[in-house]
Amino acid sequence: MNTQELTRQYLAQTYARYPVTFIRGQGSQLWDEAGKPYIDLGSGIAVNTLGLADESWAAAVSAQLTALAHTSNYYYTQPQAQLAQMLCERAGMRRVFFSNSGAEANECMLKAARKWAADRFGEGARPGIVTLKNSFHGRTMMTLAATGQEEMHRDFGPFPQGFRYAEANDLEEMKAKADSGCCAVLLELVQGEGGVVALDKAYVRAVEALCRERDLLLLIDEVQTGNGRTGTLYAFEQYGIEPDIFSTAKGLAGGLPLGATLFGPRTADVMDPGSHGSTFGGNPACCAGALHVLSRLDAACLAQVREKGRYLRERLNAAPGVLDISGMGLMVGIAAKRPAKEIANECLERGVVVLTAKSKVRLLPALNIPMDLLARGLDVLVEALRG
Repeated sequence: MNTQELTRQYLAQTYARYPVTFIRGQGSQLWDEAGKPYIDLGSGIAVNTLGLADESWAAAVSAQLTALAHTSNYYYTQPQAQLAQMLCERAGMRRVFFSNSGAEANECMLKAARKWAADRFGEGARPGIVTLKNSFHGRTMMTLAATGQEEMHRDFGPFPQGFRYAEANDLEEMKAKADSGCCAVLLELVQGEGGVVALDKAYVRAVEALCRERDLLLLIDEVQTGNGRTGTLYAFEQYGIEPDIFSTAKGLAGGLPLGATLFGPRTADVMDPGSHGSTFGGNPACCAGALHVLSRLDAACLAQVREKGRYLRERLNAAPGVLDISGMGLMVGIAAKRPAKEIANECLERGVVVLTAKSKVRLLPALNIPMDLLARGLDVLVEALRG
């Protein structure tokens, strides 16, 4: 049997896969089994920050693999400590907990908020957490409960209780939901899986003020928006806010599984020994990859992300068949006259990988994608948008 037949027979059928088997990648290009090349405008859903098979990233990871691939968190390791320092210093936070994914980073954030409230107000006194409708925070039971999409709540109940959902950019509804029974508000600054929709900046700042006024924690989900994706290291920098806790994952380690939950001054000491844990979280090889990624996300790189984002929008705004462009930086959503799945399939047939989110085409290219590849990929996409 070939790869696709083996997959259909032996893997749980949880994904509606495109009929392509990729075997190799280099930079922002992929090749399938037949040797056909593709321009990658998806980067593994915002994971391959520096593209595929980046030589210096691979060398950093390989050096760590041959020195110390894994040891448990009962002991200290240099890459983990160094990465924690780099993250805290660059993000203005105090402490980090490492896990393996965005869902786990969010799970830790939600647990920490509940524990903060228990320590401050008493066990069970203020368990409520307000999230937004159309949000997506993960597929564990807790993060699925936090996700404000009713269609994702079918078949898996009962869920952990205490979550309330407010309409995005509706401050009055947020004020009504974030009452004295709550401990925190959780926001995605750009709702990625919900259609690449950026929240209004005045609204976000007003929610931060509300949290301070009512002694609530402000939680920010930067799983997809983090690590340079929106043109700053973290999207909250563009909103002028200071989260009490934020999460990140996806592009952090450049292709290896690593999640991080970062704690600010109000929450730095909330998690104590035994309150949480992860066997693989903070794995030395993954941390080595993340150290290399973050070292490359300097001011010049982030400026290039913003410039490429502007170029994308200029090309797409002028394209026939486009109804609207949303997102920030190199996190772009395209509402089109044609169905998004049709556009994605046509692009794939013509050698360009794009993604979808709800009814939109979604672009998440590697941050260092060469401009000539980006332009060629957009040539194909613009034709597909035209239909």
